[in-house]
Amino acid sequence: MTTKNPKKYTVTSALPYANGPLHIGHLAGAYIPADIFVRHLRLQQKDVVYVCGSDEHGAAITIKAKKEGTTPQAIIDKYHNQIKQSFEDFGIGFDIYHRTSAPIHHDLSKEFFLNLYEKDEFVEKFSDQYYDEEYHQFLADRYITGTCPSCGNDSAYGDQCEKCGTSLSPTELINPKSTLSGKTPVLKPTKHWYLPLDKYQPWLEKWLLEGKKDNWKTNVYGQCSSWLKQGLQPRSMTRDLDWGVDVPLEEAEGKKLYVWLDAPIGYISATKQWALDHGKDWKSYWKKQENPEDDACLIHFIGKDNIVFHCITFPSILHAHGEYILPEHVPANEFLNLEGDKLSTSRNHAVWLHEYLEELPNKQDELRYVLTSIMPETSDSEFTWKDYQARINNELVAILGNFVNRVMILMHKYFEGKTLGATSLKDDTLQNQLKEAYTEIDTYLNDFKFRNGVARLMDVARLGNKYLTEKEPWKTFKEKPEETREVLQNCLHIIAHLGSLSQAFLPRTATKIFAMLNLPETGLYQQDFKFADGHQLSTPSLLFEKIEDELVEKQLAKLNSKKPVVEEHTAKDALPAKANISFDNFASLDIRAGKILAAEKVAKTKKLLKLTIDTGLDERTVVSGIAEYYNPEDIVGQHVSILINLEPREIKGILSQGMILMAENSDGKLTFVTPTQTFAPGSVIR
Repeated sequence: MTTKNPKKYTVTSALPYANGPLHIGHLAGAYIPADIFVRHLRLQQKDVVYVCGSDEHGAAITIKAKKEGTTPQAIIDKYHNQIKQSFEDFGIGFDIYHRTSAPIHHDLSKEFFLNLYEKDEFVEKFSDQYYDEEYHQFLADRYITGTCPSCGNDSAYGDQCEKCGTSLSPTELINPKSTLSGKTPVLKPTKHWYLPLDKYQPWLEKWLLEGKKDNWKTNVYGQCSSWLKQGLQPRSMTRDLDWGVDVPLEEAEGKKLYVWLDAPIGYISATKQWALDHGKDWKSYWKKQENPEDDACLIHFIGKDNIVFHCITFPSILHAHGEYILPEHVPANEFLNLEGDKLSTSRNHAVWLHEYLEELPNKQDELRYVLTSIMPETSDSEFTWKDYQARINNELVAILGNFVNRVMILMHKYFEGKTLGATSLKDDTLQNQLKEAYTEIDTYLNDFKFRNGVARLMDVARLGNKYLTEKEPWKTFKEKPEETREVLQNCLHIIAHLGSLSQAFLPRTATKIFAMLNLPETGLYQQDFKFADGHQLSTPSLLFEKIEDELVEKQLAKLNSKKPVVEEHTAKDALPAKANISFDNFASLDIRAGKILAAEKVAKTKKLLKLTIDTGLDERTVVSGIAEYYNPEDIVGQHVSILINLEPREIKGILSQGMILMAENSDGKLTFVTPTQTFAPGSVIR
């Protein structure tokens, strides 16, 4: 976290694209972590604005409209309303959920473009772009598909391959086809305005590589480092489209702003609208102040697929403009997988938020807890319904819920649910342990370590259970009623602290806890609670319900019914076996769990990547022939298996000190061989 103590915070979550509903991968990536962080700030009375909104421009919107036989406006209205409602029902606490189709956003986006245009920041040039002769239209981004030159995926788009993540231009596609007519397009010249990222590279290297090295997440910093090492190229900020923000130049009639110019500006336009609605000064949250110490702290919560845009493109735009603050942090998360496979909206392999809310009513906090516990903070993680069941039953129900319920029932059984005397916590050891929990959770959340934070919360519930079990008030009541009362009233204080600490992680649960204790919700962290003499507790109720096997089986059946039939692989697909080796030969191999810290392409090669690997013993360089299957920026943070006692050898002038283990099928495709659970670098693989 930043070392300064900012007076204001501006927190953003990635704008969801308004062409489909939300799923749990979105929640785990950009929304639950931001919501926890913002609630944590507000509980400390920090001045924070939290903004988001629907991204409603770009080729994907118009393509979906054509497929459904409707208008782009109808598409964005449908999904904007659905997404907004899902966020509200789930309990994400935006100050405003805006939309990029709003006039205030169009006006601000045009102002940004003109600011850079009048400063001669853009490079104007003609280039050959694909054109559909049947539809008389240039084919921007997703209006064109073809084969990815990096991985061979035959459904890559003109701006990105969604299979391998490579950022593309339409002319790089092999066998391009128009998504409008299905025919092969022709190349025609067209004029566009380019942001000279190559010009900003020296500034980016100083601001990002030098300035953020010690406080940005390793997966974010590593991906940015890989992009910069490859060398940045100018990127077009305009498109030949009929949907989006108009380019505000007479000579640019019929052209629109590139969605990655206008979309991040949506954070600012949302803040402007919020400020207008609430009588606030939006500039104090976004613009540089006379005294730099008064600048707001800008934090973007995103998924890893948006790192380059939020860490390189948008900061370059803000820097070129000159009046705006730059992001202090971009704590991007990796991807959440589902039941052993990648989440896929096209294959309907997803847990959709609106369906979850319908089918599992009043279980928002249960999902928040599970997704926070498995949050893909520095590497991909996986959601399974069995794990969902286990975490709820074995942790929320058996630890947190059980402790609260036992204490409340005993208080009502022995003392009619009433306290005696103006009580405070009368156990110094417990008091110190609770104070430590606040301090540690604060540190974890300021470092964006949400998994550690929620685990520490559960440790407080374990502390309560341990204290209750050791004191055994059910055995002491008859002979030592006053001692029993003190023990149970100490437990009430632990429950109150659980309510306080739960507010950021499990807000609905916190409300239930305070209601059972008959205490007001102050909206602040409280490290000292007092119960008045004769304070009446409310009737106890269960915080959580067990998840039965039937529910899990139903959700798995639903998920599997969506999957397309996959042809079974037969033995003929396997590569032939090699000759037997002795056990001693196998035992001599030292294979360890490792983690990729940095990756870059090896110059003048197509297949080689230079990797920096944390082996747990050291950091070493490995040259690996996987460049045709993986982009360097996409694998930073990837956990791997590495043979560390392979004799070093020089490859293309680079000393390679090991070998990454990969699985290869009969077609020659490669994938990482990794443990099914994350093991620390250095763990032995036998």
